[in-house]
Amino acid sequence: QVQLVESGGGLVQPGESLRLFCAASGINFSAYKMNWYRQTPGKQRELVATITKGGGAIYAVAVKDRFTISRDNAKNTVSLQMNSLKPEDTAVYYCNAQFSNRDYWGQGTQVTVSS
Repeated sequence: QVQLVESGGGLVQPGESLRLFCAASGINFSAYKMNWYRQTPGKQRELVATITKGGGAIYAVAVKDRFTISRDNAKNTVSLQMNSLKPEDTAVYYCNAQFSNRDYWGQGTQVTVSS
């Protein structure tokens, strides 16, 4: 059974940092491209960051230079370090694993940035 479990969300003030974690099980983790998406009510889910199986990272323009995605293939985890958070970063953040036609999602973790 495939599971992606996110953690690390919470309430922070503007300018502060959070680190999200996603623990994967039931997949050959090192073969998967891993993504972080986010979604706010009434909007489509948007891609925030991607890390390839080789470790290459791609970021959305809105988060580039503030967020860092990384993976630990030994621990089957992917993380998202979020710095200089802004109110517009408020969303539910989802972990996603992709390989060929396989596509798996976590349940999401809420991030709220508010003073």
